Amino acid sequence: MLDSSAIEDFRQDTRAWLAANCPKGVRGPGESPWGSSKIPLDRDSAVWLERMAEKGWTVPTWPQIYGGAALHRELYPVLVTELKRIQARTPLTGRGVNYIGPTILELGTDAQKERWLPGIARGEGGWAMGYSEPGAGSDLASLSCQAVLEGDHYRINGSKIWTSDAMHCDYIFVLVRTAPDRAKHEGISLLLVDMHQDAVKVNPIQLLSGASPFNETFFDNALARADDVIGGVNNGWTVGKRLLQFERSTHAGINTSGSQGGRDSASSLPQLVRAYATDGKINGPLRRRLLNHQINHHAQRLTQRRVIAETATRAPGFASSAVKLSNALTTQEGDEILISAMGTQGVGWTGEGFQTNELDATRDWLKQKSLTIAGGTKEVQLNIIAKRVLGLPD
Repeated sequence: MLDSSAIEDFRQDTRAWLAANCPKGVRGPGESPWGSSKIPLDRDSAVWLERMAEKGWTVPTWPQIYGGAALHRELYPVLVTELKRIQARTPLTGRGVNYIGPTILELGTDAQKERWLPGIARGEGGWAMGYSEPGAGSDLASLSCQAVLEGDHYRINGSKIWTSDAMHCDYIFVLVRTAPDRAKHEGISLLLVDMHQDAVKVNPIQLLSGASPFNETFFDNALARADDVIGGVNNGWTVGKRLLQFERSTHAGINTSGSQGGRDSASSLPQLVRAYATDGKINGPLRRRLLNHQINHHAQRLTQRRVIAETATRAPGFASSAVKLSNALTTQEGDEILISAMGTQGVGWTGEGFQTNELDATRDWLKQKSLTIAGGTKEVQLNIIAKRVLGLPD
C-alpha cells in the first residue's frame, strides 16, 4: 500500500507533466492511434504517442524492459483520472496493447516478450483478431483453420471471419488447429502471423452504412514462425480464453495493462440534452431518465474503480463480464436519451439541415448498438455472470 502523500505527489507530478507535454490537438473528440502502419497519424497524435511511449505510459503497468513504466497499481487510476481531467485521448489503443500484448506478457516466453512487446508498446503495427470462422462462431472449438509444422515454420490454411480492421492491420493472432486427431478443445494453438505476405488475403464485408470494418481473412499456405505459438502448442483453448478476459476488461474500462485516457461522454450528457429542451427546461419523463442514467453511470464508474483496486493480476477475472455489460448498457441508454431529446435532429444521416455534431450523435447511437455484441454478446456475459460470479447451477 502506498501512503497518501506518495499518491498525491504522483498526481501533482503527472498533472504538471501532462500540462507541458500533451498537445492541444489530442484533447477532446477524435481517433486514437492503434498501431496500424497503413493509417498516417496527424502531427499532434504522432508527438503524443512518441512522448507517452518514452514515458512508458502507453502501457504504464508493464515492466520497463518491455516499454512500460512499471507503474504501481494504486497509481494507475491516478494517471487515468488526470488524462480524463484534461480530456486527453489515449495515446495508443487497439488489440496490440489491450489483447495480445498482455497475453504475451503473462503467457509468452522470455524470447517472445523481448521480440514483440517493445514494438507493441511503441505502436509499431496494428493487430487483428482471428477467432471466428464461417462454421465456428459461438462454438469456437469447432474451428477448422489448420496449421501444419514444417521445420521452423507453420503452414496455415483456412479462413477467419469478422476480423475487424484486418484491411489496415500488420499482424494477426490466430486460433488454429495444430492437432486434428485430438479432442477439439485440446488440438488448438494461438499463433502470431505477419499479414505482409501474399498468402494472407483480406476481403472486406460491406455493411448497410457503406462502411466495411469487418472482413473475412484467408490463409492460403501462409507461413508463421514455429516459435510464435503463445502459451504452448495445443494449449490455445486456455490461452484464447485468457485473451478474451483482456478483451472484456478493455470494453469494461478495467484493463490495467492496456490503453487509458479518453473522454467521459456521460458527464457532458445533461448539457447536450438541455441544448434541445424548450427554454432549456428538460421535461419530466426525460429528466427522470437522465437522472437515472447519471446515477447508474456514477455507480458503474465506482464499480470500475473498485474492480481495478481489487485486481491482483493484470486483468480482472469473471467480474469483467459484469462491468463490461453494465458499461455497454449505460452507454447505450445515454445515446437513447440524447437521440430522444434531439427529436428530428437525431435522425439525420447526411445532407443540409443537420449540424456535424448531430450527424455524429446519430452515427454513434447506431454504431454503439454493437456494444452488446462486440467483445462477447449480452447473452454470453449474462451466462458468465450467472455461472462464474453468482455461482448459479447450469
